[in-house]
This record gives sequence, C-alpha cells and structure tokens, in this order.
Amino acid sequence: MKIRRVAANNRKRAFEVKTSSQILLFPYAKADPKPTRNDGVARVSVDADLGREGFTYVLQSGREGTVHIEQVLEYNQDPTYLRDLLLYKLTLEAQKRVEASPLSKREIIRRLGTSAAQFYRLLDQTNYRKSVDQVLSLLHVLECDVDLVVRAKSA
Repeated sequence: MKIRRVAANNRKRAFEVKTSSQILLFPYAKADPKPTRNDGVARVSVDADLGREGFTYVLQSGREGTVHIEQVLEYNQDPTYLRDLLLYKLTLEAQKRVEASPLSKREIIRRLGTSAAQFYRLLDQTNYRKSVDQVLSLLHVLECDVDLVVRAKSA
C-alpha cells in the first residue's frame, strides 16, 4: 500500500497518513525516536526510497525516524493487513509441513484436487490473492489441525 501524503498533527500528537483509500493516525508515542513537546517534528515526508510505503520525519534536535506503512496498518488493526498477516503465517507453516511430510508433492496435489501451478502458488508466501480456505485445505491434507484462538487484548 502506497502513502500519498503524511502530516504531523501536534494537536492530536500523531502523524496523519493518507493512502489511496483512507486516512490513518499513527501516534507519536509509537514512533522511534518519539517526538516530544521539547523536541517536536520539524519535517515529515513520504519516503521515496521505501517505494512510498513509509515516511521519514526529522525532529527539531536533528534526530531522524522512519515509519513503515505496515506499522501504521498494524496499529490501526486494518482488516486487510491482519488477513494478509494470517495468510502469511499459515503459508510459512504449510511450507514447513510440506517439507516434513512423508507424502510426495504429487500426492499432495492429487489430494487437493488442484494443479501443480496452483499448489506452488499456495506455497508462495508473497501471494496474497489466495484464500485462507485454500491454505487450510492444504494443511488438512497434510494432516494438521488448525485452531483459531481468540483472546482479550493485553494492555
């Protein structure tokens, strides 16, 4: 996700990050180094070196910090980001399980009822166009139980 614009909002004590679809806040308290009343934000800009997927800020003292869009999305609990993170973790686990499985890849593909190309797309952790259902099916073929745990947030 690309950042279109970023601004420092001292009244809210947060950076305002504008993407193509939304405006998200990222509090100064989560940044490193933290802007303070005595050492405020002097400059903030979208970082082209990060492919516009982050921003850099400079404090009045000259200290510099960078924030990636993933930090902003995680802080804001963006549902798409959380889905992609779940998919990434499930895919890494599936990769480990495929390597450790006594089943051949051809047998796994047969049991999934899919093509070899689709199987390798399922194992690609950078492919976010697959569904969680597909990865769960793969883990089922590999004789894994997947439990979803829901718990209260820790402070």
